[in-house]
Amino acid sequence: MWDAYRQVKANQGAAGVDGCTIEEFEKDLKNHLYKVWNRMSSGSYLPPPVKAVEIPKSHGDGVRMLGVPTVADRVAQTVVARRLEAKVEPIFHPDSYGYRPGRSALDAVAACRKRCWRYDWTIDLDVQRFFDSVDHDLVVKAVETHADAPWVVLYVRRWLQAPLILPDGTLQQRNRGTPQGSAVSPVLANLFLHYAFDAWMTRQFPAVPFERYCDDAVVHCVSERQARHVGQAIADRMAGVGLRLHPAKTRIVCVPRAQKERLGWR
Repeated sequence: MWDAYRQVKANQGAAGVDGCTIEEFEKDLKNHLYKVWNRMSSGSYLPPPVKAVEIPKSHGDGVRMLGVPTVADRVAQTVVARRLEAKVEPIFHPDSYGYRPGRSALDAVAACRKRCWRYDWTIDLDVQRFFDSVDHDLVVKAVETHADAPWVVLYVRRWLQAPLILPDGTLQQRNRGTPQGSAVSPVLANLFLHYAFDAWMTRQFPAVPFERYCDDAVVHCVSERQARHVGQAIADRMAGVGLRLHPAKTRIVCVPRAQKERLGWR
């Protein structure tokens, strides 16, 4: 619990629906942490609603809804996230880069750059509204496979079902999705996509390399024909797990042609 709090404090972040900031939480730190520990240990911890905050997307592409749990809830989520991460991190694919210790977006870009010298075609794919659409039952099934304690599964279920308080004050119940911005969402997202995409790609297309950063991925192919075949298979796979590839952001790219256009060659 103490290690989780230190991680939450290092990440900072705004107050949740209770208005309690990290500074205010720290004024009675021992008592606050004891309450969270006591309730989690007894199975009686119930997460409060998550404060929804609209963040404008880059390039004016609408808004992204971020979820801001309370400080106490972030501590509780971090306890579970750390426990679950220790179990699933060893099974994750080496080309999964998002929200993983010792990995970054730059590592994914570096791997992509090397492969673009060897493969002339890529599928640049984006899962549409992933954090709003992920199937709760499939997430819990994946967690049950790896969790070493029943309370991990119990609290994951409760956080998935915790309602959102929208900017206009409306309380929104949820039966799909996991709020982007919560402490437990990154490991849940990676675990879901490990089975939905990484492990599936390894089975179905073992000779086709890829890099994935959360719900974005680049897949490398030897020809346009292969890229179209693999791209359609991925779209069907995503539909099979309740997701959809973004129609505008997912595209097949000829790497040499793109390089020439960028450099102004004719």
